[in-house]
Amino acid sequence: MKALLLKGGRVLDPSNDLDSPADVLIERGLVARVGPDIAAKGAEVFDCSGLLVTPGLLDTKVHLNEPGREDRETIATGTRAAALGGYTAVACRSTQEMVMDNQTVVQFIRRRAARDGVVRVFPIGAVTRGMSGKELAELGELAVAGALAVSDDDHPVADAAVMRRALVYSRMFELPVLSFPLDPELAADGVMHEGRTSTELGLPGIPSIAEEVIAAREVIFADSLGCHVHLSPVSSADTVDIIRYARERGVSLSAEVTPHNLLLTDAACEGYDTNAKVSPPLRTDADRRALVGAVADGTVSVIASDHSPCTVAEKQTEFARAADGIAGLETAFAALYTGLVLTGELPLERLVRAMTAAPAKVLGLALGSLTPGYPADVTVWDLAGEWTVDVEAFASKGRNNPFHGKRLKGRPAAVLVGGRFVLRNGEVAV
Repeated sequence: MKALLLKGGRVLDPSNDLDSPADVLIERGLVARVGPDIAAKGAEVFDCSGLLVTPGLLDTKVHLNEPGREDRETIATGTRAAALGGYTAVACRSTQEMVMDNQTVVQFIRRRAARDGVVRVFPIGAVTRGMSGKELAELGELAVAGALAVSDDDHPVADAAVMRRALVYSRMFELPVLSFPLDPELAADGVMHEGRTSTELGLPGIPSIAEEVIAAREVIFADSLGCHVHLSPVSSADTVDIIRYARERGVSLSAEVTPHNLLLTDAACEGYDTNAKVSPPLRTDADRRALVGAVADGTVSVIASDHSPCTVAEKQTEFARAADGIAGLETAFAALYTGLVLTGELPLERLVRAMTAAPAKVLGLALGSLTPGYPADVTVWDLAGEWTVDVEAFASKGRNNPFHGKRLKGRPAAVLVGGRFVLRNGEVAV
């Protein structure tokens, strides 16, 4: 592989506290050097003048829906969407139709990703068989098959005894446990945040306490067992307080939040807009501001897209029956950059950290950094580039996105995986 020199850009690498003009030299698929005025005879030069160079984005919560629901998404379409959003790696979660609770499914996804994937795909195994919350999956077999972590995704492990056993056994195989904090009994048949808007719309609500009681439970487990728990994702101000309290006590706990929970409130559900129906639900502006503050100060370390493409029919129905989810890979970074960084709510360094180094740390991956010797997974950004979100132009099969028609700033000019261009000049290159 010919050496490549990313020349003349602003390099922002939070893992190395670097934010300055610099060049990035890539050799044999790895980062070789980062610094000013690098000379590399014979290397291909990619001009990054006026552009931002960062580690490639890594997403901890993506639904690719293959096998089982290829009408929603496939590995081929989902990873192309990821590249267009600036991602170089995604962690693939189970769905109800495609539960990764056995070696066969994990191995299938790895083989299909090697064949069809544009970016790296890391399978996340299930905690329990069938994501039923009752009987543990064979965690050791999942680890051997290549699962990077375990999660029952948006199916909470409500039984405390089952979760306790999962945390104990997962340590034996060094599998991070990603817990969805929701008490199904408290959530009941709720379809959006319980509050003024749900009352006005006549829709059953999900109280924020349904999230907070499980978040508090996981803190107690992490503290008493001496293990790590990752909350995936969180949505309420009181959950942020619980996390902050736990971290101050030295409890090993981390958490993620979605772009839509950072940018939108339950007011987006007005008019029964099903594109705003998500799990966990959009909550109040006080919750939103608390989440943004938590990302800014590092209390919530990770931003995950929770990419959940749905068919048109699944969204074009009455609100209570509509599927949850947003197809968000292609808009996540740009929406956050436009809505939070340019408005002064969130520093750019914190945004990049939460989408690169922090998720890599949670998953135990040597990614999300431009450290020499690391895989050359790099995204080059045109932050001045303006574009209008058009869901009909998505690479994803999903058209369910609340930012349709919005004018955003920030698009990837190039994306490299292992030193190879997978997106160049805004076009998928593979």
